[in-house]
Amino acid sequence: MNHATAITEALKLSNGARFRRCALQVNPFAYLQRHDKATSFADEDSYNEAIVQSCLRNSIEAIAVTDHYRIETARSLTEAARAARIHVFPGFEAVTKDGVHFVCLFDPDRDFASIERVLGDCGIHDEPIGSPTGKYDAVEFLEEAHNWGAIPVAVHLSADGGLLATLSGQPRINAWLSAHLLAGALPGPVSDAPDNHRAILENKCEEYRRTTPLAIVNASDVNCPEDLATGSASCFIKMSEVSVEGLRQAFLDPVSRIRLASDPLPEQHAEFVAMAWQGGFLDGARVHLNENLNALIGGRGTGKSTVIESLRYVLALEPLGEDAKKAHEGIIRQVCRSGTKVSLLVRSYSPAKREYLIERTIPNPPVVRDESGAVLTLTPTDVISQVEIYGQHEISELANNRDKLTRLLERFMERDVILARRKSDLVRQLERSRGRLVEVNKELAQIEERLASLPALEEMLKRYQDAGLEEKLKEQSLLVREERVLKTTSERMTPFRELLEQLQRDLPIDRAFLAPKALEDLPGRDILAKAATVLEALERKLDIIADQMAQALAKADQDLAAVRRQWAARKAAEQATYEQILRELQKAKVDGEEFLRLRRQIEELRPLRERKSILGRDLKEQEDNRRNLLVEWEDVKAEEFRRLERAAKKVTRKLSGRVRVQVTRAGNREPLLQLLRDEVGGRLSEATEALREREDLSLAELAGACRNGKDALARGFALPPAQAERIAQAPPEVLMRTEELDLPPTTTIELNVAAQEETPDWQALDDLSTGQKATAVLLLLLLESDAPLVVDQPEDDLDNRFITEGVVPRMREEKRRRQFVFATHNANIPVLGDAELIVGLTAVGEAGEGKARMPVEHMGSIDADPVRELVEEVLEGGKDAFEMRRLKYGF
Repeated sequence: MNHATAITEALKLSNGARFRRCALQVNPFAYLQRHDKATSFADEDSYNEAIVQSCLRNSIEAIAVTDHYRIETARSLTEAARAARIHVFPGFEAVTKDGVHFVCLFDPDRDFASIERVLGDCGIHDEPIGSPTGKYDAVEFLEEAHNWGAIPVAVHLSADGGLLATLSGQPRINAWLSAHLLAGALPGPVSDAPDNHRAILENKCEEYRRTTPLAIVNASDVNCPEDLATGSASCFIKMSEVSVEGLRQAFLDPVSRIRLASDPLPEQHAEFVAMAWQGGFLDGARVHLNENLNALIGGRGTGKSTVIESLRYVLALEPLGEDAKKAHEGIIRQVCRSGTKVSLLVRSYSPAKREYLIERTIPNPPVVRDESGAVLTLTPTDVISQVEIYGQHEISELANNRDKLTRLLERFMERDVILARRKSDLVRQLERSRGRLVEVNKELAQIEERLASLPALEEMLKRYQDAGLEEKLKEQSLLVREERVLKTTSERMTPFRELLEQLQRDLPIDRAFLAPKALEDLPGRDILAKAATVLEALERKLDIIADQMAQALAKADQDLAAVRRQWAARKAAEQATYEQILRELQKAKVDGEEFLRLRRQIEELRPLRERKSILGRDLKEQEDNRRNLLVEWEDVKAEEFRRLERAAKKVTRKLSGRVRVQVTRAGNREPLLQLLRDEVGGRLSEATEALREREDLSLAELAGACRNGKDALARGFALPPAQAERIAQAPPEVLMRTEELDLPPTTTIELNVAAQEETPDWQALDDLSTGQKATAVLLLLLLESDAPLVVDQPEDDLDNRFITEGVVPRMREEKRRRQFVFATHNANIPVLGDAELIVGLTAVGEAGEGKARMPVEHMGSIDADPVRELVEEVLEGGKDAFEMRRLKYGF
């Protein structure tokens, strides 16, 4: 990838501990000759070259060359491997005086002369013949190996020469329980071990029970290049530096740091790869992140929170809590400061492995680049979604909000795109249905109001007719009716004008989604591209139709205008006769003009009867349609809730014995209560409280009771009569809006506050301390996601016991399939969680003008001396607490 310079520099830094394939029992060529092993190699150099090439071919990064009580025979293979950049542990294979085989491994930089002296200490002084036996027994050898600064591995555990096969009784127990025995080798998984050894290896045998189970590695004699391709010869050991201390830390924590050949591969997941800052408090800082657990440590004011909030800012993620939002904005504005550029390299594996560079300069929006450096029209969440970032105390803030807890639970739901789309479609359809019903009812009310005057007008007309006026003004009466016909003709053309306007608005057809650029990543792009031709042809035909409609309407207007002119001439011809009749009527004291006005009013109103009939049919159709939509709406909401309920049960099952989760359908009544306060008003406090506390609330039933009147509402929902009357008088639109509400479910979380092995003591979240609340929420956050989780100093809100007994074990399990970034000043997370990368932050300079630094030597895992010393110095409790945690919790 064409990375920006700052990110390129970050990628050169250590990203802590990672799995390295190690073969810990490789024999040199001299061993093969001495023991008459069959080999196809004529000399040592060709053997060494073949072994090295096999290591490279099989991605073996580290080997141990272990001849029997010899070191010089390993020199040429060691040099050849190191020349190929393969790490080598110098050492030897020992046979104790009680017949147990160990490989004794030293640091890669240990000189051969010092190891020769160790051999002398074992009683091996001259060039031995064959495979000699040392002077120490198994227990003594383990103690001496510790004094030599070496790490022993009991090889062939269950085979000839192996500790379990060779020793028996108390000597075997003593050797097995030695504090200096940390690892043993098998050719496969423990499940393949002999039946009489398996319980011991699984730490289930009482006599042999160890405080920390023995680490099992795959290692066996490698006598030819082909051996290195077998699963029995090597395994994966997680180290930041290839060293004896790296092995020791791995053997102390095998669950986290050792992967046998038979173990499943780690799950690929989205991850932050590297991060860099230019400007602001973190100017010049770089970090190369680990795919598993990252811990940012440092004293107050060293920039831990600034790193977390920078991550949130570059990804354009909004804090969930109000306090968290204020804190975030304050750090970005005052600590990072305007003009600072934050760069983040991310890696996604879905659907295929790709890297993206996200850059954001304060206060501008983020920019996303692809692997070539080209700017994409994507947002950060498009390339790495579902990232969760929680600032200092934000988890505690989240724990006090039931709605947000429900949103947290939603990520455990089964995803159903079709259901979500149907729900959004129903929302739109119900809104349109409501609008149409309101419109129809409004027009019906107006028509009925106007038609109410029709009987009186018709009665008046009848009196005029009885007076003989109808006959005298017959021609003018007919003209009034003819005028109405012309008006109706014009009205009948209106829908087609509207149809033409709609068609013209929708043209041209949007075909951007079928453009070559939009289809370039799709394997069926050549087939799909033909759809563009279909729409193009349709557009041409619709253009023609639109033009024809416009011409037809224009011609109709023109022809109708001619008809009007012709009719106007006829009306004018009748006007002289009409005026003569009016003058004669005036002599008889009769108002002929009033008669014609009356006739005109009646002619205007009579078509409304037909319109009322049409609207009545439309109203019934709309009501039937809405009834069906509401049934489907309730079904969709119920199905969505059932999915959430299954998610709650799933979480409870996953956190068995620690956390229980329950959800209540429509538990949050606030949207309904706010609607009533806004649209009904007045005193409703008792009514809203009754609705809030009602165990099961059906919105359809509530709306129906309102339509049935105040008594039905008061009786059915236990509301005060006066308030029930006010609600029942709400406009129909408000009742329809009530039916359309989607009352959010609420989540109830319970935490088992009892200590391990004690009777469970379940307490609801509302009854817990701040720390216990945050613990329950964090346990949920740690579950089932392949997107990064970032938390700033969670220990500020958590109880230590819950961290060690609940949070850390869950974190250790989940980090295999998910990336974590934690800022912390407490040793529990990096030490007990066995952080793959620990980054130490320091601050230099005066307040207000200082800078944060991330020294290179303070980046790594606890198998690196400077990092371990920093942990002991900086984190709460110091060195004593560090060691106590290791011993107490068995990590």
